[in-house]
Amino acid sequence: MRLTFLGATGTVTGSKYLLESGARKILVDCGLFQGYKQLRLRNWRPLPLDPAALDAVLLTHAHLDHSGYLPLLVRSGFGRKIHCTASTADLLRVLLPDSAHLLEEEALHANRHGYSKHRPALPLYDRHDAELALRALANVPFQTDLDLGDGVHARYTRAGHILGAAMIRVQTAEGSVVFSGDIGRPLDPLMEPPGIPGPADTLVLESTYGNRRHPAVDPEAELADAINTAVARGGVVVVPAFAVGRAQMVLWLIARLKARRAIADVPVFLNSPMAESVTAIYARHPDDHRLSAAECAAMGAAAHYVTSVEDSKALNLRHGPMVIVSASGMATGGRVLHHLAQFAPDPKAMILLTGFQSGGTRGAALLAGASSIKIHGRQVPVRAEVRQLESASAHADGDEIIDWLRRLGWAPRRVYITHGEPAAADRLRQRVQEELRWPAEVPDYRETVELGGG
Repeated sequence: MRLTFLGATGTVTGSKYLLESGARKILVDCGLFQGYKQLRLRNWRPLPLDPAALDAVLLTHAHLDHSGYLPLLVRSGFGRKIHCTASTADLLRVLLPDSAHLLEEEALHANRHGYSKHRPALPLYDRHDAELALRALANVPFQTDLDLGDGVHARYTRAGHILGAAMIRVQTAEGSVVFSGDIGRPLDPLMEPPGIPGPADTLVLESTYGNRRHPAVDPEAELADAINTAVARGGVVVVPAFAVGRAQMVLWLIARLKARRAIADVPVFLNSPMAESVTAIYARHPDDHRLSAAECAAMGAAAHYVTSVEDSKALNLRHGPMVIVSASGMATGGRVLHHLAQFAPDPKAMILLTGFQSGGTRGAALLAGASSIKIHGRQVPVRAEVRQLESASAHADGDEIIDWLRRLGWAPRRVYITHGEPAAADRLRQRVQEELRWPAEVPDYRETVELGGG
């Protein structure tokens, strides 16, 4: 059994793992690289494998850094099933067409304004590619064996993190391996805590926050302080939020804060058709989160939905105070860029980041105190206050990952630390080795390792 790391090494994006057992070739996750240009360029290069030779794709969850390459994979010849949980499938039916639409719009905008080096600029993939990928989706129930042929089986266990997220255990005649996916937090406001997968010889472990500890801050209190601060000076709060997970958490917290009058009753706008659709999906999967039907309804009613392009543009003509929640979470694309271009120069405004900001993204630049950010080919000055909701992460921190590992009840023969910036991955490697006495290493991009059983 062999494992090749085709992404999420030295970065939190581009998750792809090729698992080979006998004649079987299985791709676990199929994500886009995001952030630094040298990473994004990998999206344009052919994979070092024949997509037509793959027997299956197993997805841990719907975020684009784990799923966003699927349309390219299908366009390149993959013709088998893409296995995921029912919630993940519903989310992908929203995310993949939206991702394709944004790529098309970005190429169109670049051609119209002439800021691309390519003539003409082309999208990485289009909506037709996304639709073909969606036809290949196959639902997998949690805690049910999936027979992939030749003695290879997979089992999905809840990971928390976002709706439908899973850890995947793959069992073959030669051994077993668990892919952690993204591990959620034990006390997430929306999601149940991560479960415990069955024992395995090898563990592929995420490390997004492997070198950090989330502060013990009440998320409601932290959000209330941010909104009240901006409202007091008449400012606009722009919240770049991942359309899946973080946007819903922000809406839920705002609903609770307004219900007890902890914040002013200022208008709140959700300017992300994708996030609006995702919010409705929560009600269809009550077993996959903590909220009751009434709480889902309250979350959905917390904002005015902005659907048309004209209404989106009109928001930029309004004055504060107000709150605008819009995708994407790391400000890599989408409607939020237009709001940042409008309000980032305003000292009364606040830019409120809500999740991990990968290196090379506008969100990371904002968090680092950049005096300007490049949007649609021009530099936009940043005079607005920039904050990050420290309590809003959907990822377990270093302590929470170690606690989860202690609860496994089994010890892997080898741990491969992935899906983290270099400092985070190496720090978690050290802790796994020193505190748990488990062999651990950080693999390189495109490295192949032999996995033994026993």
